Amino acid sequence: MYRILVVEDERAINDLIVMNLTEAGYECERALDGIEAADRLEAGGESFDLVLLDIMLPGADGYELLDYIKPLGIPVIFITARGSMADKVRGLRLGADDYLVKPFEIVELLARVEAVLRRAGKAQNEIEAGGLTIDTRSRTVSRGNRPIPLTAKEFDLLLLFIQNRNIALFRETIYEHIWGGEYMGDSRTVDLHVQRLRKKLHWEDKIKTIYKVGYRLEI
Repeated sequence: MYRILVVEDERAINDLIVMNLTEAGYECERALDGIEAADRLEAGGESFDLVLLDIMLPGADGYELLDYIKPLGIPVIFITARGSMADKVRGLRLGADDYLVKPFEIVELLARVEAVLRRAGKAQNEIEAGGLTIDTRSRTVSRGNRPIPLTAKEFDLLLLFIQNRNIALFRETIYEHIWGGEYMGDSRTVDLHVQRLRKKLHWEDKIKTIYKVGYRLEI
């Protein structure tokens, strides 16, 4: 299980991030200021796989902490309200692996976490969930020794649900992540693919329909 340190001084945002990362299968520790974060990193920094780091922190700011983290070889995603191009460029040039501006959707945060872990050579190649084995390298799915043939879009949809398990996903969010482009309010494409995925995986009781919202994978 991947361990993530969430460094965010606004407790409500910290709690929200930790809750959703935990539900997605990550192990989290939190820090509410720069000094606490430095203490946690000193105590067990090498055991963290990723740091989510606010910039404007009491005690020591995110830029100072980034200098402390870099020698440990831990990837860092800045999560901050500072959204100017100059701030983004500065953060990335200083060594951050990604830069996410508040406010953001949890689904985007989870996608960026997985992408950074993958680039760092830490992402899982094989996922076990709901009785399935999902190989992200070969893009295959099986139950036991029996392969389950999925189309490319169905596989992408399954990964999106797995990455956001127990989180309600809006239809427009699903559409934008799987098909790209702007959602125009026609849910037939999303609904058809979800129905086919349910049937192929025998997950009729796991992929729940959320009335007037979208879907949630409950496993």
